[in-house]
Amino acid sequence: MVLNYIWISFFLIAFVVALVKLIFFQDYEIFSALVNSTFEMAKTGFEISLFLTGVMALWLGLMRIGEKGGMVKVLSKLVGPFFARLFPQIPRDHPATGAVIMNFSANMLGLDNAATPLGLKAMNEMQELNPDKETASDAQIMFLVLNTSGLSIIPLTILVDRSVLGAANPTDVFLPILLATFCSSIVGLITVAIYQKINLFDKVILAYLGGFTLIIASIIYYFTSIPQEKVGEVSTVASNLIIFSLIISFLLLGLRKGINIYETFIDGAKEGFQIAIKIIPYLIAILVAIGVFRASGALSYLVMGMEYLVSLTGADTDFVKALPTAIMKPLSGGAARGMMIETIETHGVDSFTGRMASIFRGATETTFYIVAVYFGSVNIKKTRYAITAGLIADLAGIIAAILFGYMFFH
Repeated sequence: MVLNYIWISFFLIAFVVALVKLIFFQDYEIFSALVNSTFEMAKTGFEISLFLTGVMALWLGLMRIGEKGGMVKVLSKLVGPFFARLFPQIPRDHPATGAVIMNFSANMLGLDNAATPLGLKAMNEMQELNPDKETASDAQIMFLVLNTSGLSIIPLTILVDRSVLGAANPTDVFLPILLATFCSSIVGLITVAIYQKINLFDKVILAYLGGFTLIIASIIYYFTSIPQEKVGEVSTVASNLIIFSLIISFLLLGLRKGINIYETFIDGAKEGFQIAIKIIPYLIAILVAIGVFRASGALSYLVMGMEYLVSLTGADTDFVKALPTAIMKPLSGGAARGMMIETIETHGVDSFTGRMASIFRGATETTFYIVAVYFGSVNIKKTRYAITAGLIADLAGIIAAILFGYMFFH
């Protein structure tokens, strides 16, 4: 529903702006530009989807090997004690516990197709423990906000899109995205913990948060201590090493599990091909809407307005051209993807703006969509502070994305 309103709004705003230009500024070419933009962006959407089929087939094939090999279960065991403290209302032997941990493990691995059904199952299991069926429970809110914070070890779709769009090193945004989503997740967790009076000084919670924070702080310290010209090179090498190491770990787990790795890869690759084909109409729809929004001049006015406001603070405004992607992400993943692609097509995939748009897209999640789907699945009408906490986490992710974007690429 949110995407429906966004899509219509782009067209209506573009029409009004174009009409003003025609009447008051005698811009007789403006409507030709709008029509030409619809054809051009439809072509762009199809071409991107076409190239996407091969890359998606490759990665979903590898992901299927990791899934069948037990990578999700490995992550579940690693974070189990931590989640037991964050969800004290859920008994340890309750089915909700397993579904919650499996959902987060799948999300961290970028297994969106597995994460969503696991998330819906977890929400339904928690609803059984919920005394007020129309009001979100503490456990459901914690679960939802951690989902909206978007923590992911492998931001698969972003890396795939950057590869398709011709990035010299598609994975160079990997570490900035990881760092930004970590900040978003930590802020979201702390916000909900304060609301729910969860003891963040519990030894287990402190151990996990301390360990995670130490790793992130070490990464930040290292990259601030080396020469700026080396940051991009080192981060690219590190990102590629981590990603290829994960691929090798998937293969080794598959061997250990005794699965037929080749056939498992083929099964996952088939799914990747089908997904790439299915997204063609959706990608074309949102790219055409964003295209006319830009062709009318409305996007330029929006960006100029934001640049002016940022300039009043005395801060650098180079990141502002990518900011529309960040604004779109909490509303719609499809709109954020379209905005990122359109920004990259305009400014270049390896430009600072193109990289910032990629980081913004990975820094947060589709808060309103997740609230609608997860709470809607169990008929929750009173969301309490869930949206507030989710948006606070989103804001933290956006601020962190700006800081890390400048650290790595500016």
